[in-house]
Amino acid sequence: MRISTFLLTGTLLTGSLSGCRSNLADLPTYSAERKLLQVVVEMPAGTNRIQRYNPASQEFEPQQQAGSDDLIEFLPVPGNLGFVPATQVPALAAGATQPLPALVLAEAQPAGTVLEVTPVALLTLDINGALQSVLLAVPARPGQRTLPEATDWGALNKHYPGLRSSLSLWFQHRTRPTETRIVGWKDDKEAEKYVRAHMQ
Repeated sequence: MRISTFLLTGTLLTGSLSGCRSNLADLPTYSAERKLLQVVVEMPAGTNRIQRYNPASQEFEPQQQAGSDDLIEFLPVPGNLGFVPATQVPALAAGATQPLPALVLAEAQPAGTVLEVTPVALLTLDINGALQSVLLAVPARPGQRTLPEATDWGALNKHYPGLRSSLSLWFQHRTRPTETRIVGWKDDKEAEKYVRAHMQ
């Protein structure tokens, strides 16, 4: 009887929670319990399909070009691509803003997953004359890391010396390589400063 009551309560609770949806863009930048930076996954590692979270519809929508879904015509995403909630940075469109883009180096996570992360670097791109910064992070929980030694900028470069050039190549070629230039990389401390400077 106790088990049946527990299952029924769990089913009712799950049903009521699924009806309530919070806007992922309005989540706090840092988790309430552990005070760790959060990233919302939009594109799981290994996909070529470009999709973005739409705060108005609270859905993950494919990015479209000329009426069809837009694809990365290069290697799949090398990590989980998403955004840092409750941040605002300049977008590629003049005068527009967007949450800070982030790439989390970990196994593929479904779109909508909220990961607690540790920043390890900040990459700045020049895309057709507009600057865009991308946070590079690893999961805060060691058990979720695919690069166990990558805990900060120094460790990333010491233990994975080819990673930075590989990621630079991917970001440069994910859209139109003639329009994308790598401006430079900054360390984990600068990445953290950048996040805090762009919190809402």
